[in-house]
Parts: sequence; structure tokens; C-alpha cells
Amino acid sequence: MIRRVAILALLLVGCVPAQEPLGTAVPSADFLLVDKSDRTLVLYRGGAEIRRYAGLQFGGERFGHKRFEGDERTPEGRYTIDTRNPQSAYYLSLRVSYPNAQDRAFAEEQGRSPGGDIFLHGQPSGLPFGRMAGDWTDGCIAFSNAEMDELWRLVPDGTPIEIRR
Repeated sequence: MIRRVAILALLLVGCVPAQEPLGTAVPSADFLLVDKSDRTLVLYRGGAEIRRYAGLQFGGERFGHKRFEGDERTPEGRYTIDTRNPQSAYYLSLRVSYPNAQDRAFAEEQGRSPGGDIFLHGQPSGLPFGRMAGDWTDGCIAFSNAEMDELWRLVPDGTPIEIRR
């Protein structure tokens, strides 16, 4: 009987998808790199990749740097994760520090608002499961809810983020 239980336990462990050995804690990230062209986010710690996420969803205008409120673009450049919102209209959210001084100055020169409230977030809170189709945000970067659970744990406030084309 004990042997059957042990064999069953080994079989079940083999069914668990893990990116690291069971029982191994993943360190928190100290740098994030988003590649809009590849639709990826890579988390780094001490220069080493610790996680990679693919299939990111962006705003309706995926390419080009965000310039103005309502342009549906995701910012490009270096920012930080400056706060988190567990009560978001989307499943968890980590705010990107857009706009910076340069973004504000450019928009002001044009007599426009640079916009703001750019987040890494999950799917809409009312969505029972799965993902929305296509690029649907207003400039944010969307993930699955399971991915957001992990990002919530691995990305502390103050983490630098670079967003590239």
C-alpha cells in the first residue's frame, strides 16, 4: 500500500508544470524588460533571467511611444513600477511611472495631456476565465490572471522597467 501511494505521488509530481524545481523559491526581480515586437516580458535578478512571459496584450496602437492621453499606445523607455492596486478594475495591477518629465514636457509643448495610469495588469475583473482577444488595453500591458499572481509576488515597488519596440 505504501509503495502504491509513493508511486502515485511521483506520477502526480510529474504532472505539475513548474519553471523551477519544486520547493525552490524564485527571487524577486530587480529589472523588467518588455519587448513590444516580441510581446514578451523578461524578469531579471542580478542580470540573470528568472522568468519570461509571452503573448502580452497592449493597446490598440501597439507600436510607437505613448505621447498623449487616449492614443492607445504603450509607453517606450525607462520607468519604474511605482505602486500596486489590488482593487483594480482588472485582475491586480502594477503601475508604471509614466509620464516622466520628458513625456509631460512633450505633451505640454503640443498643448495636450500625456495621459497616465499605465499598468501591468490581468484581465478585466468581470471576466470569469481566459483572456480577452487581441490588443484591447488603452496603453497598458495585459497578462493572464495567473501570470499577474506571479508578477504580484515577484515584482516589488521601485523595480525599473524598460519598454522597447
